[in-house]
Amino acid sequence: MSDYPVADTAAAKSLGFALRAVGYSETAVHDLLGDDAYSGTREDAAADERRLPESRLATVLRLFFLQRPVTAEEAVDALGRSGLEAIEAMGIADVGDDVVPHVRVLPIGRLLVMADGYASGGDDPPDYVAVYTPTSRLLDSVTPRPRVARALDVATGSGIHALLAAAHAEHVIATDVNARALAFTELNAALNELTNVECRAGSLFEPVAGESFDLITCNAPYVVSPERRWVYRDSGFHADGVSERVVEEAAAHLAEGGFAAVLVSWLAEDEDEPDERVVEWAERTGCDSWILSTWDSDPLSHANEWNAHLAGEELEDALDEWVGYFEDLGVRWISEGAVLLHKRAGGGHARVDSIDPDDVETADEQVRRAFATRAMLAELNGRGALLELRPSLEMAFRMEQELEPVQGRASIVEATIELAEGTGTALEVEPRVLDVIASLDGRTQLDDVIRAVAGRAGLSDNEVPRLERGVVRATRELLELGALGLR
Repeated sequence: MSDYPVADTAAAKSLGFALRAVGYSETAVHDLLGDDAYSGTREDAAADERRLPESRLATVLRLFFLQRPVTAEEAVDALGRSGLEAIEAMGIADVGDDVVPHVRVLPIGRLLVMADGYASGGDDPPDYVAVYTPTSRLLDSVTPRPRVARALDVATGSGIHALLAAAHAEHVIATDVNARALAFTELNAALNELTNVECRAGSLFEPVAGESFDLITCNAPYVVSPERRWVYRDSGFHADGVSERVVEEAAAHLAEGGFAAVLVSWLAEDEDEPDERVVEWAERTGCDSWILSTWDSDPLSHANEWNAHLAGEELEDALDEWVGYFEDLGVRWISEGAVLLHKRAGGGHARVDSIDPDDVETADEQVRRAFATRAMLAELNGRGALLELRPSLEMAFRMEQELEPVQGRASIVEATIELAEGTGTALEVEPRVLDVIASLDGRTQLDDVIRAVAGRAGLSDNEVPRLERGVVRATRELLELGALGLR
């Protein structure tokens, strides 16, 4: 167990001031190290360091982004004497003639986030705390962000999701069983001059028993594993029990109208029906839910992915242990992803979509719109009612169609609508449906748009019903995806 950080919030505030004064930001990192800077590894750091110029800002990048030592003289020149004293007070670097950092401090949007440095594989301590991982980015991207009174971040880690919530919540509670994670969270709140984040020690939802929240986020140690090696990865729960509990308790702690965004994994005995368990969990909550599946695999691939830090006989033993564990469970397929919940009277509808996490961008407005339109759709009485709606395009689309020669002329054989933002979801539709969707303006009833498109295309009376059915299906899907809105 590491003996840093020291939870000196005054020092953290001082360091945050010094970092901002020198211009340490996400934009500055990209300007100096390129667009792929955040995907770099420890092995890339030496080469990246050589790309930096000699400047105060570059010194900060060497120290806290690349986690490379700098001289004490360089640190004082970049951050001032008070900045170096703050680093020493928090114990986040060895300070002598050289300053050798133990942590990384990354600019994430408007935030500065501190935690343990580059992951070193099997040598990481059990209480290792990551700064901002690909799963952190995914949860950040899909979390709805209305203005709320109370927010909760469970298994907070570095505190990143608590800090993000603090920008639109009056009060945020962050929980974690890992004492070092809470220490980093307290420091990160001070680093960003946030005074509305409260830390509570304990497992998952135990520290907030009996309380309710308007927004809940959770990036728990959801990896299904026979081990208890790392707090951030291995929950110690049997099978996917921690994920089931997170979904269940998140719903139980939601206030009416509240949202939850949690990352989980789920098991299946049949890869052709991979989502039965997570759908059952979600429907049992009584909340409307949106399950976004991001990654799935067989047990061997799962075991190999999570033991990539091993080699040789140690890897062989781990694969045997993990695969044997899944065989005993009768598991053939493992999935991971996000479960989004919205609590409302009369809820309980679950939807599942597969998404590519690398393609996901900020989906806040899309998610909120999706849940709002689903509630409206639940009140509709059949296809006729939907045709009377006035949908509007609310997101950027890419519309593609594949043409093939049929009887001497080009004919559309396949058409696709792909969201160019948000979840990046793609939807296959029937030919000519694209023309209708592209014409939705929020003022004209759907059936009138269909008739207008059919007239321009010269469709016969027998062809119009097929177009109508295709449009109704696509419109309902796009409303449920939050890509269309109802004004």
